[in-house]
Amino acid sequence: MSVFMVERDLSGITMEELAAAQQRAIEFSDGFNQDGRSVRYIRTTFVPGEDRSMCLFEAENADDVKEVNKAAQIPYVRVVEALDLTP
Repeated sequence: MSVFMVERDLSGITMEELAAAQQRAIEFSDGFNQDGRSVRYIRTTFVPGEDRSMCLFEAENADDVKEVNKAAQIPYVRVVEALDLTP
């Protein structure tokens, strides 16, 4: 499986809305797994001064990650393959 970064422009989002979006990302990823499509939400980094966030997902392909985000109704700018270098 590969890691994908979801870049978001979240102008005007509140911390409560961000937390709710994160929860939806987790729930919809879990739902895709139950349907046999392997998608795992890893984490989100939010840059409040720029209203931007980067979310990491593990999946077989970018299309599944896009579909999770569309189903969860979380806007995104792009989805690109990334390397998660967490030690």
